[in-house]
Amino acid sequence: MFSIKTTELGDILVAKEVVETIAGLAAIDSYGLVGMVAQDFASGLSSILGLESIRKGVQVSSSEEGLIVDVYIMVGYGIKIREVAANVMQKVVYDLDKQAGLKVATVNVNVKGVKVITEK
Repeated sequence: MFSIKTTELGDILVAKEVVETIAGLAAIDSYGLVGMVAQDFASGLSSILGLESIRKGVQVSSSEEGLIVDVYIMVGYGIKIREVAANVMQKVVYDLDKQAGLKVATVNVNVKGVKVITEK
């Protein structure tokens, strides 16, 4: 749980899963991102996640400076990875501040793959 406000009546806490969901939804809203990727550390396999399990592509921890957010993504072939990563970083910081009032110290974008996007 992350504390977002303390008042004379008590604390307002946000579950880690809520923070991961907000960060994941912010990330998938970025141009050039094909999907979120969860890393299965036991077998080393990764897979593209659907919307229902979006938070599995995000890991959140806290430090004295604020939240540390790790995002695992797959980008489209031919799209500038640096620009996609920068957009993801900005969107995650903005959405976590706007929606939950949480200060983000670091957003680490981990590009786990590139996928060819075919026109339909």
